[in-house]
Amino acid sequence: MAPSDAAPGGTAAAGPAPITPPAVPPADERLPLTRLLPLAAQHVLAMIASPVSTVFLLAGGLRLPPGRTAALLGATLVLCGAGALLQSLGVLRIGARLPFMMLPGGAAAALFLQIAREHGAATASGAVLLAAALLLAVLPLYGRIVRFFPPLVMGTTVLVIGINMIAVAAPMALGGSAPALVTVVATTLGFLLLRGVRRQLSVLLGIAVGTAAAALTGAAFRTVPSGPVLALPRLFPYGAPHFDLLAALPLLVFALASLAEATGQTVLTSEAVGRTPDPARDVPRTARADAVASLGAGLLGGTLMVTSAENIGIVQLTGVRSRFVTAAAGVLLVLGGLLAPVTRLLAALPAPVVGGAALVIYAVIAAMGITMLHRAELGDRTSSTVVALTLLAGLLPLLAPRLYAPLPGWAHTLLGSGVPAAALTATVLSAVCGRLGAARRTAPAGAG
Repeated sequence: MAPSDAAPGGTAAAGPAPITPPAVPPADERLPLTRLLPLAAQHVLAMIASPVSTVFLLAGGLRLPPGRTAALLGATLVLCGAGALLQSLGVLRIGARLPFMMLPGGAAAALFLQIAREHGAATASGAVLLAAALLLAVLPLYGRIVRFFPPLVMGTTVLVIGINMIAVAAPMALGGSAPALVTVVATTLGFLLLRGVRRQLSVLLGIAVGTAAAALTGAAFRTVPSGPVLALPRLFPYGAPHFDLLAALPLLVFALASLAEATGQTVLTSEAVGRTPDPARDVPRTARADAVASLGAGLLGGTLMVTSAENIGIVQLTGVRSRFVTAAAGVLLVLGGLLAPVTRLLAALPAPVVGGAALVIYAVIAAMGITMLHRAELGDRTSSTVVALTLLAGLLPLLAPRLYAPLPGWAHTLLGSGVPAAALTATVLSAVCGRLGAARRTAPAGAG
């Protein structure tokens, strides 16, 4: 007689429980191509204004001809795409494997221009390479360094950057005040009236309306030389990089300060995609990808590249949190950067339109600094003194440029430019005041 399959008591024995496959984390979800491409195109549209406007600012400040402007724009789009691929896919602990896009830093572009105006474009490219190398070198000390750049330091520095660069961008708009004003008004209305993802297209909207106004008023469009359909980025467009530590100091400080921003971006994006934030593991990976992309930018004539979480609005609107969507957006950016007719068309835009967009962008950067300062305790007399002295150091070279003329060359480099003077003043004063405050709190009662 066959053994009974019934369990004691007459109940049928339960078989092995079915094995449920583990749920795929939202950030690792793979989508079909028909969904992937439209979502990737949305990410590209939401961020494209930043690299385009940054290249216009660099080209205007360096007085690049239209052909070289088109080449720089193509190289920048390729770098943005490569950075998005690095951050989204992650290779050898480079990249956080989060749905990130990468952009040329607006404040970093301002610093690049300042170095280029005072020391030459080759020195500015060398400064980018030095800053990227420094960022890679200090990542093992991430936890110790990031505390030197609280919102007080970041906010005052970014505010000074915005104010200084408004003064640089204003002459670009003076070449045709009507198209420039139309660009400013249209961009501002876009920021005020549009919502969600469309609001991120405000700069492109302003440039389009300003270009139409330039055409109606007969403003001159720049002539871009023809060439092949596909164009590879050109190495060292300003000649061999020149390395000058003193001249590079503003970008070196910015690279270190970017660790604080990378921390916030990584935590914010981790929470948005449902991943438990792990700054000690993920922030160095984020910053490492920034540094690698910035090394590429130094070789191709661009400025420091930074990871951005501004596309997280699309993630929240669509509910799709897959990092493969931003990886596909990176592929689209690389292809767009290699297609020379696209970049040539953009490079033909009139200079006043570019200047008008630049004024708005730098005003937004200054406002970002004020927003960062809101996170600092300015009610404390020490903090407000740090802000006041930092603003003084940052604005004196702009308001009284001959003040530091009698100083030796190295001192003039440090203090005679507003941004490095502000960054150093804010960092040193914040560290000193923080140390003194800690000493007061640990002093025994009744001590003098």
